[in-house]
Amino acid sequence: MAEDKPDMTALAKAVADSPKRDNSAYHKAMAEAREAFAKAEIELGGPVEVRTKGKMKRNGDYVVKWTFRRQT
Repeated sequence: MAEDKPDMTALAKAVADSPKRDNSAYHKAMAEAREAFAKAEIELGGPVEVRTKGKMKRNGDYVVKWTFRRQT
């Protein structure tokens, strides 16, 4: 039965030694999203609703359109 279990020390070492993921693009996108919500609330004068529409372009870009409306 012990042969079926992976060596947890080796597994933990492999995870610790693996390269770290660069999340800077994600953090930048989230900051831009927060700014967009804040600007929309200022422009529309209060809480907003948002609708999104995403599309994969032929060149590989993924485009997301955000539409803000005053919350009803």
